[in-house]
Formats: sequence, C-alpha cells, structure tokens
Amino acid sequence: MPDSFADIILPLAIKRRLTYSIPFIMKDIARPGVKAMVQLGNRKLYTGIIARIHSEHPGLSKIRSIVKITDTNPVVNERQLRLWKWISDYYMCSEGEVMKAAVPGILFPEGNTTAPVAEKYKPKTETFVKPACEFSEEDFNNILDKLKKAPRQADLLTAYLHLSDFDARSQARPVKKSLMLKNAGSTPAILGALIKKGILECISLEVGRLAEQEFKTEPVNKLSPAQQCVIDTVKDHFRGKNVVLLHGITSSGKTEIYIHLIEEQLKQGKQVLYLLPEIALTTQIILRLQKHFGSFTGVYHSRFNEQEKAEIWKRVAENDTPKGFRLILGVRSSVFLPFSDLGLVIIDEEHDGSYKQHDPAPRYHARDTAIVLATFHKAKTIMGSASPSVESYYNAVTGKYGLAELKERFGSVRLPEIILTNTREAYRKKLMVSHFTPELLNAIDQALGKEEQVILFRNRRGFSPYIECQECGWIQVCRQCAVNMTYHKAAGSMVCHYCGYNTAVQSKCGNCGSSGLATRGFGTEKIEDEIKIVFPAARVGRMDQDTTRGKNAFNKIISAFGDKRIDILIGTQMISKGLDFENLTVVGILNADNLLNFPDFRAHERSFQLMEQVSGRAGRRQKQGKVIIQTSDPGNKIIRLVLRHDYTGLYRIQSEERKMFNYPPFCRMIRINLKHKERMILNSFADTLGNELKNFFGNRVLGPEFPVISQVQLYYIKTILIKIEIQKPLARAKEMIRESIERLERSKGAGGIKIAVDVDPY
Repeated sequence: MPDSFADIILPLAIKRRLTYSIPFIMKDIARPGVKAMVQLGNRKLYTGIIARIHSEHPGLSKIRSIVKITDTNPVVNERQLRLWKWISDYYMCSEGEVMKAAVPGILFPEGNTTAPVAEKYKPKTETFVKPACEFSEEDFNNILDKLKKAPRQADLLTAYLHLSDFDARSQARPVKKSLMLKNAGSTPAILGALIKKGILECISLEVGRLAEQEFKTEPVNKLSPAQQCVIDTVKDHFRGKNVVLLHGITSSGKTEIYIHLIEEQLKQGKQVLYLLPEIALTTQIILRLQKHFGSFTGVYHSRFNEQEKAEIWKRVAENDTPKGFRLILGVRSSVFLPFSDLGLVIIDEEHDGSYKQHDPAPRYHARDTAIVLATFHKAKTIMGSASPSVESYYNAVTGKYGLAELKERFGSVRLPEIILTNTREAYRKKLMVSHFTPELLNAIDQALGKEEQVILFRNRRGFSPYIECQECGWIQVCRQCAVNMTYHKAAGSMVCHYCGYNTAVQSKCGNCGSSGLATRGFGTEKIEDEIKIVFPAARVGRMDQDTTRGKNAFNKIISAFGDKRIDILIGTQMISKGLDFENLTVVGILNADNLLNFPDFRAHERSFQLMEQVSGRAGRRQKQGKVIIQTSDPGNKIIRLVLRHDYTGLYRIQSEERKMFNYPPFCRMIRINLKHKERMILNSFADTLGNELKNFFGNRVLGPEFPVISQVQLYYIKTILIKIEIQKPLARAKEMIRESIERLERSKGAGGIKIAVDVDPY
C-alpha cells in the first residue's frame, strides 16, 4: 500500500501548503476539510486544515507526520477550499492568510510540544432539572401529598411541573435550574432535598450563546406593480445570467424584492447570504427578515466574540437541522461561512467601499468574492444600489450582468427636495451661525416644531481635525505617522486616526511656546456641541466610530432614533446607508466640498454616492423630505447631478473620463506598497522593484512614489501602481509581479522591508 500524504493549510502567512505524512492509524479518518494538528519548527504545534490527500512523495529526506486528527467531521467543505484557493490566486496572498481571516481562530488551537494543546472552543452548558425517573401524573400527586409537611419543597416541585408543561404522555422536559429556583423563590438547598429523595435530578445540557427568541412569523407583503415588474425582470435575467444588478432609487422598496426572492429559495431548502456593508444596517433589516423567516435567520459580523463566531459557524454548517441557519445577514466576512447549499446571494449597497478589505491580507473585495462563491454553488446573485459602482453598471450595460431598474419610490412617495446653500456667500455676509447656514437652521427649526427628526452628516469624527498655533502656524502631528492629530474634546486628548496613538492636548505651541492654540475645522463631536447650543431643547445623538465601539452601541443609537428619543442625529457615513425612519424629514450635508476634493480617481463617484445615499434617508413615507447641501461651490458638476438625482449622467461623465485616462473598468489595477523604517533604504528597494517591473510592463507602471500619507507607525511608505489592459492575461502579469517581489525579498539587506500587494485596490 503506497504512503499517503496530506497537504495542509496553516493559518500563517506561508506561501504554500505544507506536506505531512498520514500515519497508518489515521488513514481512515484523514480527509479534506478536517482539522489536523502538526508540528512546525522545533517545538511549535498548529492546527490546520487538510486541503488534499495524495500519494505523491514531496521529495524531502525527512517528512513529519500528522500529530493528531482533532475532529473527524470536516469543518471546511470542498467549495470553501476552492474559494480560498481562488482568493489566494486572485488577490496574490497565501491560503494561510485567507484561512486566518475566514475561520474563527478559537476553532484552531496552537501550542508547543512540551504541553498538551487544549481546545479553546467549549460549548456553553447550563444545569437543568428533570424527574429522577419516569413518573405518572398520579405519582406526582402522591409525592405532593407526602410533601405537605415540607411546603417549600412542594412549591419547588410545583414550579417544575408548571415550567415544564408536564404531560405524562410525553417525555418530561428539562427546566433551567436558575429559572426554576427564581420562579419558586427557592434555594439550592431545597432543590438538594428533592434530589436526595430521588424525585428530581440535575443534568448538564449544551445551550447556545446566541440570543434565542420565539418568532411569530408573518407572510411576506404584497409587491407593488412596479416591484412585481422588477422581480419578473430579475427572474427573466436569471434564466441566462448568474448576476443581476438592481438599480433602484432610494426608498423604492428593494428590500421587499429581496424578501420575496429569499422566500422562494428557503421553500426549496436552499441557503441565502444577504450581504450588507455596515454592522449598523443589520439592526433594522434583521427585524424585517425575522418577521418573515423567524429563527432560520442568523447574523454574522465582527462585534461577536470568538466563541459566538464559532457557534454561528457551526449553525450555518448545520443547514438541515432545526437549529441550522439558512438565511445569513452579515458584513463582508460572511462570505467565508460554511454554506453547504447556497441558492442566492444578495449584495445590498453593492457600491459601498466597506466591502473592500484593505489590511491585513487577504485584501479581497466581498462583492466580487461573493459572486465567485455563488458560481461555486451554482447560485444566483442580485446586487442592489441607488448609485451603483461604475464597474458594476458598466458590466450591466455591456451585457455581462442583467440590469433591472426601479425608478419610483414605494407608495409614490416624492423624492426629497434638495437645496444648495452657498457657505462662501454666507460667511462673506456674516450669516453663518457656527457651521450652519440660515437655510439649514430654518429647516431644522421647522422640523423640530412639527416634532419631526433631523440627520446631520459630517464625514469626519472628533471635535477638530487639528489644533494650530495662531502665532507661527505649528500643528501637532503624530510622532509615528505623517498626519495631523485630531482633537477629541470628550476624551480630552489628541488622537491619530491612523495608528491610534493618543496624547494629552498641549497647552503651548511645540515650536514657539505660544499659548495661542486654536482648533481648526470641525468634526461630528464639534457639531454635536454646537447644535446643542443653537437648539438647547433638542435631544441630540451622535453616531460615529467613537460612539459605537461597544457590542450593542449601534442598536442602542438606532433604536433611540427609531423610538423618537433623539431629535437630531449627527454622524459619519455610517448614517448614510439603508436606514429607514418614517419621521425623518430633514437631512443636512455640512461640507460637500470636503468629499469632492480628495486625490483619488473615485472621489467624484464616491461623493455622488454618499450625497445620494444620505439624501435618500429623508422623507421615506408620506411627508416629502428636505435635504440641505452646504457647499462653497454650488456650480460643481457633481453637486448639480445630485440635485437632479442623475445617476446616468454621473456614469456617462465618469466612464468617459476613465476611458480617456485608462482607469477601471477599462483596465485592471494592482498596487504594491513597500514599507521600511529607513527612508533611504526604502527608496533604494522601491526603485529596484520599480525598474524591474518597468522592464516587463513599460509605461503601465506608475511610481514608485510616496502616497498622501507617507509614514504610518514609523514605517515610511512608497507605492507602485500597475495598470493592465482588460484584454491582457492577468494571471501571467501576476506571476511576473510575484517573481519580481520574491527576487527582491531574497536580495541582501531586504529583511526589514515589508511588501503588500493589493489587487483591485478600489
């Protein structure tokens, strides 16, 4: 019998799979997808995934054996392994890096050879109470008679019978010990007396860490004629295409269309993945989905702890069991869950930049990865947006994707009135009150007078972007990064938003010693302070990264706004997406210019999308909403497009510009970031790599050059950008890039250099 070998993926940034021999005793249980513990180096033990079993000798003089198969049931299925391999190849990272991002780390313990490695994931158990043996109804009546002289024991037994809905014809149901004692107002000692008499006994049962609820489900709502027409178009496209783009204006009822498509898949026993860009959106939508699909619905995002993530992972894998999740609502990492029979993938707000993972590797885009995942399951994908990404709309109008359009708001609700206010003129005429134009203040005042609600959007957190010396112009910068430090008033500190370093606010200038330091610019914290001064009776809330750090912080803020306990909500871009509040009538965009003037080929597209999305939060029921956009340049072409809700105009302008200057979707882009703590060494290695790549790609290579933020966490950064024509073979280009980087990493003195490759860095 030939020797058997296993190629194993470890959750490490190792460029390839490692091959181990399979001991004879493990040959019957070793198979792809199961967990295997192996030794790496002299003493380290890791738990990995068996990716492939074969009889091809790796040609090494010494081959280590697998130490232990830790679970005979696969934790990763064949389609997941295919997806990991695709991500590794496409996004130019290792399968180990994909595994580390994909699987809850608690399922893969590690240790060393000197001590046993303990499993980190432990199912949560609780103590339950049940009858010590089978008793009839008559038996219990007799027992209660005998307990007349021990009334507290009788009360506790009665509490058990009540909580368990005791029925002699069926098996006795265990009851939580804590619940029973609380219900009866009893003590463990009294329970101990009943156990001693052989009437009750305690058992330990596994319970979930996830909140369990009983749901009274409702049938799905009837679609409007426009929605029905769109869903018919989507189904028609699905006959010939795997992906459909749903371009529907804000508040047109896209979610209701998704719900009808989900219902069809669940009736067929299929699983559904519903992707959202932000955790904040899950709160409202999960309630809508649970209303129709009950406990089949699960949520997955980064705010869960490792034990909870592992539990969700297992429940997705248990698709066919009563406890299994068949509909998952989640953020980008949800694409890695162990779906066994996916029928539909929904990507809501598909244009959103949050779907792209930037650091660390794998630097994947969840939208594109989800489409590939769906094809592996032979499933369909629907992507929705009021302002689709230029790339997706291009794919739709050129026929790669199907296109369905929903151009009217549900219930014939009118689109909000958009008013442009000129901040330059208002400042000149001394009409500004703090950072608010008279038009915005008047709209807020009218809304509050009618007991309506307001959202104010400012895409910068903190109190002030920087503090400046009024004498010499000195600005406090981060000692680790080449950025200004942001003033956070509530914390009383200066914070770097790139590395997290914080320090006390300086009382004197670091250059000339002057005490004349002044705040410059404004963030959400300052807006919150100043709106309270202008409208002292209003209840004001803030939603940004600083106020939503806690696990349930999003839910609390959104619930408070939905319950009308907040009159004015100030926030960053997380308030722009998908939220639906019937009493919200006024939206203020405080500085549109800040969005537009950013050095990025996507700046105008992203600005339009943000303003359109924020505008769409206003007037989503019978009242027409009002949106006030404050800008110093009311004639700006992008702002004029927002004024008309003219997405096709934006697409036409953007596609013409991108074609002219060779940007996506008319080319592919790969960005290489090089980092080193010594500027001169970085320059030398970056030039070496840049010159070698120019030998292959010529003028398609831009750089190396320093980016806008040229130093983060003491590392200097240089960037090389490569543009590759759509018709050119991408795999060959990646291979040449990979080989060039490996040659550089092997060269003398390259030990301190860090290189990160980002495919489709947009």
